[in-house]
Formats: sequence, C-alpha cells, structure tokens
Amino acid sequence: MRSRTRVPRTASDRIIGVDVARCVALVGMIATHALPERDADGSLGLGHVIAGGRASALFAVLAGVSLALMSGGSRPVGGTPRRALTAGLAARALTIAVIGLFLGGLPTTIAIILTYYGVLFVLGLPFLGLGWKALATVGGAWLLTAPVVSHLVRPHLPPRGFTSPNPESLADPWQLLTELTFTGYYPAVAWLGYLLVGMAIGRADLRRRRTTTVVALLGAGLAAGSWLVSELVLGRSDATRALLGTAPEPGTTVDQLRRSLEEGTAGTTPTESWWWLAVHAPHSGTPFDLLHTTGTAMLTLGVCLVLGRLWPRTTAVVFGAGAMTLTLYTLHVVLRTPPFLPDDDARTFAWHVAIVLVIGAAFRLMAWRGPLEAMATELARQSSEQTGRT
Repeated sequence: MRSRTRVPRTASDRIIGVDVARCVALVGMIATHALPERDADGSLGLGHVIAGGRASALFAVLAGVSLALMSGGSRPVGGTPRRALTAGLAARALTIAVIGLFLGGLPTTIAIILTYYGVLFVLGLPFLGLGWKALATVGGAWLLTAPVVSHLVRPHLPPRGFTSPNPESLADPWQLLTELTFTGYYPAVAWLGYLLVGMAIGRADLRRRRTTTVVALLGAGLAAGSWLVSELVLGRSDATRALLGTAPEPGTTVDQLRRSLEEGTAGTTPTESWWWLAVHAPHSGTPFDLLHTTGTAMLTLGVCLVLGRLWPRTTAVVFGAGAMTLTLYTLHVVLRTPPFLPDDDARTFAWHVAIVLVIGAAFRLMAWRGPLEAMATELARQSSEQTGRT
C-alpha cells in the first residue's frame, strides 16, 4: 500500500502561491536582520540589495491580499456578516499589535513590524466593502499622496523616540500614536497604500492565469519605472545640493549621501526640502519608494502564484513557513536575542532560515496551524460571534 503524505489539499479557501510569497517575505526580512549590511569591500551586502525595504513591503501587500480573501474575495461581504467580520479582524489586529509590543521589549536590534502591522489592519477595515477597481484607484492615489501629507504633518509631531514600540511606550500614548502612524519605521498611514493595493489584488481571481500574469507584469513595470524616474530626478545637480544641504548629519559628502540612501532612511525622510520625496531609498516612505516596492511585491506575488499552481503539494511543504509567519517571525525575533543566535553573519542567517523552513514544513505535513495563528483566529472568531449576536 502506497503511503500518503499528510499535506492539506489546495482547497478553494487556500491559495498556495500566497503562502509561498509570505515565506519569501519572511526569509527576506531574516536576511535584512541577520546578514551584515556591508561586505568586506564596503559595498552593500547582497541580502540588503535584494530584500532591503522590499521584504517588509511584500508583507504589507500580502496583508491586504489576506484581508480581501478573508472578506469574500471577489465578492466582498456586506451587512451583518461584514460587521461581524470587521469585529473579528479588529480583534486579530489587536492580538498582532500586542505581540509586537512584547517583542519590542526584547534586547534585539530589529525594528519590530507587528505593532505597525496591527494598526495597518485597523486602517484597512473601512475599505472592506470596496471592489477591486475602487481599491486599486484609492490605493494608487494613496501611494502618491500619503507621503506628501506625511511631509507636511511630521514637522508638527514629536520626533521619534522608540527603537520599536514596546510596553513602556504605552506610558506616552500620543508619542506612540504618532510613531505608529507617521514617524516610525513602518508608518501605517503611508503604508496603507500597500494594504489597499494588496486588497485590490485579493479581490481579483488569483486562480486565473491571466490575473497572475497581469499582476506580475504590472509589478515589473511599476518597479522599474518608478526607480528610473527617481534616478533621473535625482541626477539633477540642484537635487543633490538640496539633499546635501538638508541631510540629518551636517557636512555630509556626496559619497556619504549615496551610502545612506543605499542603506535606507529608517521609515521617513527629512522634511526641510521637497527634494527628499524624489528618493527611492529603502524605508524612505516617499512616493517612489512606495511605488517601487509595491511593484516588486506584485512581481514576487505573481511568480509565487505560478510556482504554487505548477507544484502545489511540493511548494505547500517547502514554503510551509508562509502559512504561519506570525509564529515564525516571533520565533525569529526571540532567536535574535542573546544567548541564542544574535550575530550578523551568513552562518546565523542560514540557521534562522533552516529553523523556520523546517518548522514550517513539519507543521504543513502534520496539517497543524501555527500556535499564534490559532490564538489570533480563535480570538477573532469569538469577537465575530459576539458581534453577530448583538
């Protein structure tokens, strides 16, 4: 009798390619956390060249895809079911945010994304009833205009004070709110554009080959086009002078400016010059950064959807970590603290990736859910049921 591997079938409520993309995003974030930023020759490390700013953006776009799939896919739910679903998603968002606060209190250099992620989920709830065309329109406009609003608003807000939101941040609610929305490493107001574009994608039929092709090609064009336009704009001498004159460090040279833009700007850019909105540096939150990373996320998702369609059972296991990223991201952060695996080197990166992939594959083979995913789902279910009864 031939033995059968216990792999969940590619049922209609699970799109394997989306899990593959989540796994890619997780590995990309591990690369930016565990690999040295610079190689021995001083050049930016390959892991940061590929994943810097793009892996976290992919997570945010996929969050939008998940929201859309959980709220009816191409046919968004309405009425009482949507109210119940909204309550459940709000509970899920709160759970994620609380886990993020806990992780932010650990002794690690990682900028924890989960609390921002929870806020992002909440900001996306009012858009659950929209179809893909409206979401694509609003999302595209948001990517262009939110950085401008942020540029105008941030000078009137407190400067960032937390490395990552943590339990002590709750003592200063206004500071915490402004960091989560505008001034932090993953500012939720600007990042809502990622979520809305992801929701638009999730409202399409991701099982159709044509949808996959369109998502991938649009993503490639958006990524390349935004990058090239930014490079052309920044090639102007007056742009360079403006950036040097308003750089955070006085006396910054052209080479130092180039290196800092390669590495990223930690979520925001200076507000003393409008020229900063033309950069495409990782985590700069400018229109060009948001458009470029949205494009790379769409391209990655398109490729992953193809892989999931061609080899569903194999990819379901190999990329099983993508079905439990909340649990495995949390584990990764914990393992980055002493005395576990906190160093920045290729060996540490390999260990972290091996651990999450092996655990993900094992859980997938056993048809188990990640423990934190199960907890968040149960809390969401209870909240939905309570709202549905009222």
